[in-house]
Amino acid sequence: MAGFDDDELLGKAYDAHLMRRLFGFIKPYQGQVVVALVLLLGAALVDLAPPLLIARAIDGPIAARNVPGILPIFALFIVVLIMSFVLRYGQVYLMQRIGQRVMVDLRMALFSHIQRMSLSFFDRNPVGRLITRITNDVDALNEFLTQGFVLILGDFVTLIGIIVIMFIKNWRLALLSVAVLPFVVITSAVFQRVMRQTYRIIRQRLARINAYLNEQLTGVLVVQLFNREPVSKAHFEEMSESYRSANMRSLFAFALFFPTIGFLLAVGTALLLYWGGRGVLAGWTTLGILVAFLQYLERSFQPIRNLAERYNILQSAMAASERTFWVLDTPEDVHDLSQPAKLPSHVQGEVVFDHVVFGYNPDELVLRDVSFTIPAGQAVAVVGATGAGKTSLISLLARFYDIQGGHITLDGIDISTVAQSDLRRHVAAVPQDPVCFSGTIASNIRLHEPNITDAEIRRAAEIANAAPFIERLPGQYEYEVRERGSNLSVGQRQLIAFARAIAFNPDVLLVLDEATSSVDTETEAMIQTALERLIHGRTSIVIAHRLSTIRHVDRIIVLDKGKVVEDGTHEELLARHGFYHRLYQMQYVGQQRSLVD
Repeated sequence: MAGFDDDELLGKAYDAHLMRRLFGFIKPYQGQVVVALVLLLGAALVDLAPPLLIARAIDGPIAARNVPGILPIFALFIVVLIMSFVLRYGQVYLMQRIGQRVMVDLRMALFSHIQRMSLSFFDRNPVGRLITRITNDVDALNEFLTQGFVLILGDFVTLIGIIVIMFIKNWRLALLSVAVLPFVVITSAVFQRVMRQTYRIIRQRLARINAYLNEQLTGVLVVQLFNREPVSKAHFEEMSESYRSANMRSLFAFALFFPTIGFLLAVGTALLLYWGGRGVLAGWTTLGILVAFLQYLERSFQPIRNLAERYNILQSAMAASERTFWVLDTPEDVHDLSQPAKLPSHVQGEVVFDHVVFGYNPDELVLRDVSFTIPAGQAVAVVGATGAGKTSLISLLARFYDIQGGHITLDGIDISTVAQSDLRRHVAAVPQDPVCFSGTIASNIRLHEPNITDAEIRRAAEIANAAPFIERLPGQYEYEVRERGSNLSVGQRQLIAFARAIAFNPDVLLVLDEATSSVDTETEAMIQTALERLIHGRTSIVIAHRLSTIRHVDRIIVLDKGKVVEDGTHEELLARHGFYHRLYQMQYVGQQRSLVD
């Protein structure tokens, strides 16, 4: 779990650089922010008026026993309350609206950036962590925008306004009122320091729980199969108890902080009543002013309470900003040129690997000086032991990674000079573990491509042998597919993947990691027929583990430890009695034993 701890470590409580970057997303709405600030400042100033009106009423009409004289002050008091309501309503609505827009912009920026990242980025970053960046961290930033920095500014204005008015009205009472404020500030500072440490522990332990839950729920089949439920429950209980303990430390800090603030407020009130009462009797202040000061004293404590509480929001926002901008600042491993070469609308499909050198880690090469040519329209199978580099060939041709040496060309054009989106218009892939999305059968084949018609979807399904099972489903092509295609079998998902590839009509077809390895014999026969139809007339590369499935290809390339060791037809390679012959013999003997058993 160390990785999750590192992910949750907190930087500075306030980072001006991160704040400037965050405000960059607010800049398009700066006009609305200015209006919201004006409304907030107006509301803060208007809220200073009620105690003054009360003082005026006590020292004026009430002291003179003039009941009619109270009515104008009462009417003004109502007007002030209405103004405060309107100003605060406008400010809250505007800031919530701005926060929602900024949240959408941030999420779109993150999602767009992540979509552009190469596969190596996802090799290094768990999907759950990236989802957290787009959801939880953006929500934390939204909370800061709507309830943090603007309201913090409002609290400062309110506090300063109260102090200024108190000194204007009576400097002696003002000194009495602010006498306890330094103790309040010190208490708040200590509280913030304790909460910073506690908050860090809470975030770390919550991250551990989330990681553990993800593992246990994803691997529930293994947990139940090996009767690990009691062990998993005990481990989860231990982590939950640790999380509860951290939260109890936080609750203890809050439970101590607020009574302390209440005690200091009571002390300040007592001092003000005693010396202010003597001032009223001595004549250097009035009863109305004393009552107003008592109200101002209580109101001056509220912004300080708010600042202490919103410190957590600020801290959470800084941590979320750091993680969010880390994702946005992560450079793409595979770059497009500023002026990329253009592929024609239809390519012939000649593929050339010219002395290609590649490693996911440059110090550990997967492919070593690989060279071969696939003429346009030829179907080629790539075979070899696990780790020989077969899948890497496919990933490089689709330019999911860039090579460290050599060249890969499509119709004589180096693919490193072609925009990734342009290259992938001509390439389609059928993976071993087919991907299905929530939606309908039709949307999974079409992938929301408007140029693919319903007729083309049906034709693709028929060619891929997917039409028979689709037409038996309720709703047929409008049948609702659940998340990850959980209501379809592996074979059905595989047939849909074939239909998808056919619908997009690629010039180059890539069949990854034995697309028929996880299906029954009947479905395998259907997929083999679909594969024969699909590779006919187009350049195709098929990664094969079971050699019996590649009898219809034109040519076989054999890889071993990242090098091409053999190249030829099935009959030619068997006649050589080399690496391919040994692979074939091992599989043939294994199949014979299976039949005997």
